[in-house]
Amino acid sequence: MPTTTISLSTRGAGLYEFTDEAQAFVRKAGVAEGLLTVFVRHTSCSLLIQENADPDVRRDLDQFFKRLVPPSDDPSMRWIVHTAEGPDDMPAHIKAALTQASIGIPVAGARLLLGIWQGLYLFEHRDRPHRREIVLHLGG
Repeated sequence: MPTTTISLSTRGAGLYEFTDEAQAFVRKAGVAEGLLTVFVRHTSCSLLIQENADPDVRRDLDQFFKRLVPPSDDPSMRWIVHTAEGPDDMPAHIKAALTQASIGIPVAGARLLLGIWQGLYLFEHRDRPHRREIVLHLGG
């Protein structure tokens, strides 16, 4: 069962698509049918399957989560204790807890069975750039 780790560099909070990298891994693995498990090895970012046609979707999702969980220096977030790594740190952990660290995608004909407008995204919740590792495991 093939496994690989891809590395994504983020420029700060937002959604970063990696559908092409995942599809390339599936194609190269030579497994016609199976399940691709995608796992992010961090606690302040997450994974999403989301629309990849209109960039406004990514912008709106990012804005929604910023409103849902503002930085810890916002007056509404004074209850937060974990602030050692900056005002975006604990909110990033909360956003990651509300989303997911792992996704399973069916594979058939050596292709991801995503919908026509679906893409795979790393959802970065921290404000500064990070290097993120995503594990891809294909079971056939």
